[in-house]
Amino acid sequence: MGVMGSVDEFLKECEKSGDAAYGAFRSVLERLEDPNTRVQARIFLSDLQKRFSNSKDNTNSLQCFNTYHFRIEDIFLDQFQGYQGRKKLTTMVIPSIFVPEDWSFTFYEGLNRHPDSIFKDKSVAELGCGNGWISIAIAEKWLPSKVYGLDINPRAVKVSLINLYLNALDERGQPIYDEEKKTLLDRVEFHESDLLSYCKDHDIQLERIVGCIPQILNPNPDAMSKMITENASEEFLYSLSNYCALQGFVEDQFGLGLIARAVEEGITVIKPLGIMIFNMGGRPGQAVCKRLFERRGFCVNKIWQTKVIQAADTDISALVEIEKNSPHRFEFFMGRSGDQPICARTAWAYGKAGGSISHALSVYSCQLRQPNQVKTIFEFLKNGFHEISSSLDLSFEDDSVADEKIPFLAYLASVLKENSCFPYEPPAGSKRFRNLIAGFMKTYHHVPLNSDNIVVFPSRAVAIENALRLFSPRLAVVDEHLTRHLPRQWLTSLVIENTGSDNPSQDILTVIEAPRQSDLMIEVIKKLKPQVVVTGLPHFEAVTSSAFEHLLNVTREIGARLFLDISDHFELSSLPGSSGVLKYLSGTRLPSHAAIICGLLKNQVYSDLEVAFIISEEEAIFKALSKTVELLEGITAPISQYYYGCLFHELLSFQLADRRPPAEREIQKGDSVEMIGFASSAISVLNNSELSINEAENTSLIHMDVDQSFLPLPSPVKAAIFESYARQNMADSEIDVTSSIKHFIKCNYGFPTDSSTEFVYADSSLALFNKVVLCCIQEGGTLCFPAGSNGTYVSAAKFLKANIVNIFTKAEEGFKLTEKILSEVLESVNKPWVYISGPTINPTGLLYNNEEIGNILSTCAKFGARVVIDTSFSGLEFDSESWGGWDLEGSLSKLTSSAQPSFGVSLLGGLSLKMLTGALKFGFLVLDQSILVDTFNNFPGLSKPHSTVKYAIKKLLGLRERKSGDILDGVGEQIRNLRSRSKRLKETLENCGWDVLESCAGVSMVAKPSAYLNKIVKLKNLPKDGDSSTDNDVTYEVKLDDINIREAIFKATGLCINSSSWTAIPGYCRFTIALEESEFERALDCIVKFKDIIGA
Repeated sequence: MGVMGSVDEFLKECEKSGDAAYGAFRSVLERLEDPNTRVQARIFLSDLQKRFSNSKDNTNSLQCFNTYHFRIEDIFLDQFQGYQGRKKLTTMVIPSIFVPEDWSFTFYEGLNRHPDSIFKDKSVAELGCGNGWISIAIAEKWLPSKVYGLDINPRAVKVSLINLYLNALDERGQPIYDEEKKTLLDRVEFHESDLLSYCKDHDIQLERIVGCIPQILNPNPDAMSKMITENASEEFLYSLSNYCALQGFVEDQFGLGLIARAVEEGITVIKPLGIMIFNMGGRPGQAVCKRLFERRGFCVNKIWQTKVIQAADTDISALVEIEKNSPHRFEFFMGRSGDQPICARTAWAYGKAGGSISHALSVYSCQLRQPNQVKTIFEFLKNGFHEISSSLDLSFEDDSVADEKIPFLAYLASVLKENSCFPYEPPAGSKRFRNLIAGFMKTYHHVPLNSDNIVVFPSRAVAIENALRLFSPRLAVVDEHLTRHLPRQWLTSLVIENTGSDNPSQDILTVIEAPRQSDLMIEVIKKLKPQVVVTGLPHFEAVTSSAFEHLLNVTREIGARLFLDISDHFELSSLPGSSGVLKYLSGTRLPSHAAIICGLLKNQVYSDLEVAFIISEEEAIFKALSKTVELLEGITAPISQYYYGCLFHELLSFQLADRRPPAEREIQKGDSVEMIGFASSAISVLNNSELSINEAENTSLIHMDVDQSFLPLPSPVKAAIFESYARQNMADSEIDVTSSIKHFIKCNYGFPTDSSTEFVYADSSLALFNKVVLCCIQEGGTLCFPAGSNGTYVSAAKFLKANIVNIFTKAEEGFKLTEKILSEVLESVNKPWVYISGPTINPTGLLYNNEEIGNILSTCAKFGARVVIDTSFSGLEFDSESWGGWDLEGSLSKLTSSAQPSFGVSLLGGLSLKMLTGALKFGFLVLDQSILVDTFNNFPGLSKPHSTVKYAIKKLLGLRERKSGDILDGVGEQIRNLRSRSKRLKETLENCGWDVLESCAGVSMVAKPSAYLNKIVKLKNLPKDGDSSTDNDVTYEVKLDDINIREAIFKATGLCINSSSWTAIPGYCRFTIALEESEFERALDCIVKFKDIIGA
């Protein structure tokens, strides 16, 4: 219409069709939006309404709707005495948008149950605003700062704008001002928006989100595929308003997928103290509706509920089908007054027979319990991990559980999002974690510790066993509550006098159990005079320090080391209970002969997730324990440290730093006899082993000397890690990895298993290997290592006092074990145990093919050797097709008749490299001989993988079994990356004067520094920890060889490698290549830099 025309002309145009009516009202809206024609247009609408407003029973309104495809009517907001606001709103509707009915009226009633302050001066968004009446009513009654009415239907937005003008201006077209001198035009905006997309796109943060969103009872995946335009058909636009598409949420099956998406989008734009209010049909059941919010971290309050009659044209057959295929039952009622719920099938039959069925309609008010952390979690999930959102469960009956788990999940999400891999951590434990422990001790117990006083262990049992092995006393007295995981041999030995044996492996450590009560424990100590005491304190003695002081004095007098366990009394709380031990340490330095053990197990969420630490203020003890962890355990699982680190951080984050000066502490005085020192065998190994170099303050080292992967984690690995911690109530079948491991070793190595095969799991393959070493020692066997084995494994075996034979290997055969060399050695070895790294050999990166391993096993069978095949470093073969793989079942089946009875093959492995799991530490050991299983069970002190780790591992192995593209593509990409790096490292080394043995698999290679041998280099002393003096800034000359070149490269460039002392291959050093990308580039630069320094 060029001009507005008369009411009759307008109606004549509207009568043509719904589209024509919409077009006519668009012209009116254009005039309403123009200040010059706004008054005239509003008066026109008043005249139009009067034409149909005479009927009291809405007859005229319905006639108008049917004839002219629109209607204008009043909605009465409050008819009760005392209401001061506007009594009614005037609204119009057209056929292609939702008409206000029971659902929206119930929703407004629910909003009315909130206090008046709920929307006052708040920013509000209404989702699915329809004709906009609720947005306008909110603005009219509660005076919010801004209301955004949002709808995906473009016609609904235009109609809402018309309704806004209908109520912002009076019948004469004049503005209606509220008590703050504002009109509805100042407070309300309407926008076309798919849920909250408008707010997200315009970075609008909201304080309230409300929505009366439909449930989709029979979702159509193709419903949203058409282009959305306001010129689309009325039927399409109406179904669009009904959101008929699947949303990709687990709630889709209940018709709640759209609401689930609205809630998750709301999390991204809601302010920390914001509230969401949603209308929910009760057909899925109240528990399902409530859980939709609770599992996403909301506290939920149902503020209003009524029943509405199920629309006669609503087909609930889809719900009947869901009930048929699942145990779920939907919730309907017979008529409005029925109070006993009936299922969808009964409701369907009752409705078909002419009965009236109803369902509950509830209004829920929801608020995030920890908004910032929940936002972080959902930010991570939407960043490529939406598929695991169905596993997220942030619903908790106990607030203390929520207070632990939600911050941790947020921290884990941020770590996984921001880091492509997990960084290197020193064996003593994450520096951040140790600093947090020290900070907690300093803040809450006034004990001035630092990170170099704390060593982290996988568990308390491991900490105790490692400490005992470090000192290897003749006799130890251990609290009877702490002996359960110690080796059985220690607990059954009756040797309490020195045997005088010259063979370290024959030394027997005897543990005597004693009561925990201090007076009884002290009586045992005085009588037996042990070299080491490990004990806790009863609760009644732990409150004061007297029992602890008595133990300190007695152990010092007899020259015994004391390890005091405070695990039972250590509270991770902002109001920790009184601890006599920590009170003592706040005023007195921990004596040199004493250390504190603390196991962290008392968390609210993961009952079997444990980390432990030992506190010692003696530098020598700290360093020795750190090396012991590296030799016997590798590293403590990083994510376990992250979890408890989060708990410490939460307790420290609100505190002001350095508010109190450090305490002045006394040094305990008193005469003492000479203390037992470290075991001589331990000193020898710790001094001579090439363990990882740990960086001093303000230095950044490049670690080509550790068997860890710092390659980017594939997305499925990140997803599995997060999902494992997000889940609750895992079924046993979800964490039983044995069937998956069976399939894994069968497919990858052809390793046979049967019902008698034993599977053992631990945090690392190194820990399992060390238990195998103990089995070998107990049997009186000899460990046979080929030259070119993992140097850390060899050092660990020496530390455990195993009898060891090194098998010489030849350069022309790639330093691989051969049938001939092995036969020559085994002829003279009693009870041999042969260690084989394969298929990928660490450190050379070469491969044993199926024929070679078959020949080795044949030789071992001939001599009755027990074989340990270590597959931990396998799975990253550069050309997996050309080498053909292994068929151990075929090789072993040929040996059953000819093998000596003692012959057997144990398979050791891990998934860190094969699956690029990074910080997800998991090792497995497969034992095929019952006698070996019995021996292994004598050494129970293993740190077992947590249930979350097993869940993630099972998930990843399942993806691999199904040949999931994501995991295979991720691993394949990194294999190509490693192959490229191997070539680049080879070229760089050769250009710098090294002779390189080219690798064809894995993450390491060896090279000989031929151009550097016998060269003279000047090196500078590095300052000792904490020493800032300049006395160390002196240089000294060194003639380079294949061992000291490690130190020379480290001091000159900061690059850490392994020398020939570690590889046991004369002349050859080891380089690992699974570094973070920039670190690898820096490593290549360091190699070139060292060449320039030496002038080779």
